[in-house]
Amino acid sequence: MSGAVRPVRLRDIESAEFDRLTVPSSEFSRVLGGGIVRGSLVLIGGDPGVGKSTLLVQVSDQVARAGNSVLYVSGEESLAQIGLRARRLGLDAPDLLFASDTDLDDIVEAVDSARPSVVVIDSIQSIHSRELEASPGSVSQLRECALRLMHLAKSSGVSIFLIGHVTKEGAIAGPKVLEHMVDTVLYLEGERYQSYRLLRSTKNRFGATYEVGVFEMRGEGMVEVPNPSAAFLAERGDATTGSAVLVTMEGSRPLLVEVQALVNRTAAPAPRRAGNGVEYNRLLLTTAVLSRRLGLPLHDQDVYVNVVGGLRVDEPAADLAVALAVVSSFRDRPIDPRTVVAGELGLSGELRSVGRLELRLREAAKLGFERAVVPRSLTAHALRGLGLEVIPVASLREAVKAALLS
Repeated sequence: MSGAVRPVRLRDIESAEFDRLTVPSSEFSRVLGGGIVRGSLVLIGGDPGVGKSTLLVQVSDQVARAGNSVLYVSGEESLAQIGLRARRLGLDAPDLLFASDTDLDDIVEAVDSARPSVVVIDSIQSIHSRELEASPGSVSQLRECALRLMHLAKSSGVSIFLIGHVTKEGAIAGPKVLEHMVDTVLYLEGERYQSYRLLRSTKNRFGATYEVGVFEMRGEGMVEVPNPSAAFLAERGDATTGSAVLVTMEGSRPLLVEVQALVNRTAAPAPRRAGNGVEYNRLLLTTAVLSRRLGLPLHDQDVYVNVVGGLRVDEPAADLAVALAVVSSFRDRPIDPRTVVAGELGLSGELRSVGRLELRLREAAKLGFERAVVPRSLTAHALRGLGLEVIPVASLREAVKAALLS
């Protein structure tokens, strides 16, 4: 009975802070919750070509420069290919080791021999175990390889990063148990024709979920974007019709993004509704409220909505920005370029409050905006002294009057 489980009272459990490795990249560190936890298993997925390998090889070089040994194992590229990429990115940390192998037993042996602080596996779908006859990438191989790597991380204290392929729907390929087994799941997102990349945390046992780090893909690799709001608004024109500035929340970070709309008469029997970066069903809801509550004749109008910069905004707080951009385009009247908005739209045309309003407005004031149209609430009335004029409104009709220029 020596191996029997012995339950322990909560008060008898010793709590301790997680031992973390410092990552010079502040954006990467933010998403992880403050650095790389020793003995953690992290899974990172993303579309092909989005920059997963580039980002992790750069982070590996940064961690190695800080005095930690890092082993980067590629099952998809030869050492010559890895070396070519590393030289192009200007990487030369002496403690950054590379290997090209797909056999899990060989990889474990290399980890035991080199004793690195961090290991990167690129990718988990290319690794296979000799104990199974199934091909690499199969459900059984993914489950077995991930399980053994998890035990390796916990027993040795080595932090392991797994790069994973994604399906056509954008989910990480393989069984869902793969995401349940790891400590942290990250997604690297970005449009193919946009330079910005968002590293998003969807699961994190050592920090907040849905934190976001922003990077820009350049010739020298992934470059941090310390002020994403300014970057997303850099090319915005003054007093442009069909344009509204939204203060959205990505994790604990407020971001200012431009929402554009184009309303155009159509000869087709069924007008089109198309949205890029916004949820399609909420776009349909918004246009229906505009037609019913404001009397906007959209029955013969195509409506196109776009979030500039390739960002995808899923929170309901984007409703007001989408609605105002559509009204601005339809009436050909610009929104005050010094105004930011945020608010959830109800089916009766009322505006509902959004979370962390003070944090959103502080970010807007920091970037020089002077007015904010927000839902009327106890919180909104109390937001004075932030450096901008707060205009609380109760309905969409009031918001249109407050935001659009004469």
